[in-house]
Amino acid sequence: MTSPLSRRSFLTLSGAAGLTAALAACGGGTKIGSGSTAPASAAPTFSGGEYTGPKVTLDYWNGFTGGDGPHMRTMLDSFNKEFSGRIEVRNVTRRWEDLYPAMPTAITAGKGPDVAIIHNDWIGTFAARRTLVPLDDVVGALELTEADFIPAVWNAGVYDGKRYSVPLDVHSLADYWNKKHLEKIGLSEAPADKESYEKALADLKDAGIANPFWMPNKWPAHLMFMSLLWQHGGQLYSEDGAKALWGAEQGEQALAWMVEQIDKGYSPAKVAIDTQYAAFKNDKVSFTWDGIWQINDLKTNAKSLEWGLSPVPNIGGTPAVWSASHNFVLTSQAGKDPNKVQAAKFFIDYMSRQSVEWAKAGMIPARNSARQDPSVADLPQVRMAEDVSIFHFLPALPGVGDVQFKALELAVAKAVLKDASPADALKEGVATADKLLADNKRKYGQ
Repeated sequence: MTSPLSRRSFLTLSGAAGLTAALAACGGGTKIGSGSTAPASAAPTFSGGEYTGPKVTLDYWNGFTGGDGPHMRTMLDSFNKEFSGRIEVRNVTRRWEDLYPAMPTAITAGKGPDVAIIHNDWIGTFAARRTLVPLDDVVGALELTEADFIPAVWNAGVYDGKRYSVPLDVHSLADYWNKKHLEKIGLSEAPADKESYEKALADLKDAGIANPFWMPNKWPAHLMFMSLLWQHGGQLYSEDGAKALWGAEQGEQALAWMVEQIDKGYSPAKVAIDTQYAAFKNDKVSFTWDGIWQINDLKTNAKSLEWGLSPVPNIGGTPAVWSASHNFVLTSQAGKDPNKVQAAKFFIDYMSRQSVEWAKAGMIPARNSARQDPSVADLPQVRMAEDVSIFHFLPALPGVGDVQFKALELAVAKAVLKDASPADALKEGVATADKLLADNKRKYGQ
């Protein structure tokens, strides 16, 4: 990942009305199924094997502007060196918050990427706007199946019955813990269940840690809420994408537990954004839930801190954690050139198979074979994937970022800030979400 700020920024942008309008205006047409938008040109079928056509140049867009960038460039340099004379891949790195709104306009003008990396929660939106070309033939020719990948991340690349992506990695929320703090209460690792976790928090407070677990009201509060929702057996949205389900009893239980940490004094009230992570780095917080992309930051910028990493504890009864994924996609721009299509599909497969190097950027490889490689097996984030059933993803609903930002995130913030009870905050949020989902149905012609 890039920095936490960049990750937050593009998620915020995904919910911005301006970006939604831009995608509708320049993403290849208006409503899908309205008769006014022709499907993207049928791309040549990929039959597998190395690219044998004339030399082509592929523009490759990604948002790896942070500490993960050097690892991606290493992978690209290896590819360009090995296939020099046949394929040249030009790396275009932009901040995620700039990349997403720019892609549809640039592709329409023929000046965008031929192949790109996008997050799984954008696949449905771009697929609905005909910005992407399906990749079913790639996985068919290479005989890739769900068995080759973490199942949840594999399924996250399917929209409307077609595959639009090949996953590179999984990055999830995790539980970071202060080793010295836990030693004070006789623990050598973080507790994994609700009873033990709550006992540890009480013991830590008794041991002199004033606030052992700071509860944010913004990033990554909504990721914590979704993890707890799934743990309690809840779901985010109905299968048809028409209704928000996160306001049900399971959602109330999840949000109530978050607020309870403030009520019990384990967290101060109104924790400002990023301060919970800064406090952890400065040895003031015993536990913090954050993304695994923080691993390299802690290694580089908190060298004196003794910390450990564990899966998010099972508070609700079923192990589950919010997750996302970087995915390779083929754009409709490349789809107009048969040679680019073949070269791009070969490139996607090659890069997916090199994900051992990518694991060094702090990610969990999506491919099973890469996770089993001895050179990465002991990395802390790879050990997090011992039980791959815990990973849960946003559904591939067009415009889902809008709903998350304008409804779910606001509901979580209201409850944590004590501006409304969990039940009232969720009720109001679901009402907003259902209206947005109905708008998206019309906007994307579902």
